Amino acid sequence: MAEDMLYEQIKVHILKKLYDMRCWMGKHTSIHNMQKGLPSHARDSRMISKIINELSQKEWIVTKPTHYGLELSLNIKKKKEIEEHIGREVSK
Repeated sequence: MAEDMLYEQIKVHILKKLYDMRCWMGKHTSIHNMQKGLPSHARDSRMISKIINELSQKEWIVTKPTHYGLELSLNIKKKKEIEEHIGREVSK
């Protein structure tokens, strides 16, 4: 139960961070920046990678592999869904 809650909090953190940085389509940021701002017990890179894969399958996040690592941005076509999810989770 607590792990599910942490999983959802990390998912919202990633979406909100990309949203606040205005990383839509052409503008992107490194996957390594997603750990910043999380408490130390939540900085599990395997869990973050799992969440990134889930969000990528939902097509909320666009991934761009580069020679220096994976870059992330939000999919502008899913903007309304992303904003609704962030708003719903933040208001809890």
